[in-house]
Amino acid sequence: MTNHKIYLYPVWIRIWHLINALMFLLLIFTGICLHFCGTGQTLIPFNIGVGIHNTAAIIITFNYGVFVIGNMITRNGKFYRKWRKNLVTNLWKQFVFYAVGIFRNEKHPFPITEKQKFNPLQKFAYVIAMYFGMPLLILSGLALMFPGLTGYSVFNISSLVFYDVLHIIVGFVLSLFLLVHLYTCTLGDKPGTLFKSMVTGYHEEHEAEE
Repeated sequence: MTNHKIYLYPVWIRIWHLINALMFLLLIFTGICLHFCGTGQTLIPFNIGVGIHNTAAIIITFNYGVFVIGNMITRNGKFYRKWRKNLVTNLWKQFVFYAVGIFRNEKHPFPITEKQKFNPLQKFAYVIAMYFGMPLLILSGLALMFPGLTGYSVFNISSLVFYDVLHIIVGFVLSLFLLVHLYTCTLGDKPGTLFKSMVTGYHEEHEAEE
């Protein structure tokens, strides 16, 4: 067996990723607590929950700005912009691998390289989550944080209700994305291999010698 290493995660990506993960988990926890505060079963008082939730939201918003700007001025951005040909076919091929092939110990159809950090399904999901989901989550959250800055109604619905529902839906979808993301991160050579990459910066693969 030979150990093949590729440096894919520079320090700024690892720091951004850690802050993003911690703040998002805190937002999920406090968001759930706030959602059920009216039942009397919440784990933390409402005012404290709001304060923690808003603080985490501000931090993750600035952190998201670091992500966007970082991808604009560093080579990491190319991993999100450069797409393989035959996107639909490649998405299906990767889905079949995750659903069936990986359990048959088949070879990965899109191995990680210095030019392609993500497989097609990962890239599609990450682009949707980071460039569509996160902006919607942040903007709807800001609208709830500063209700006086929003219009009276959206589509004939109270702006507060509209942004609240939008915030909950997007937050729920991104929470599902997080769960799937955590699961796929266990699919390396060993369950902890991909998690280790976000500590060392190196993606490692063990290749069988012929």
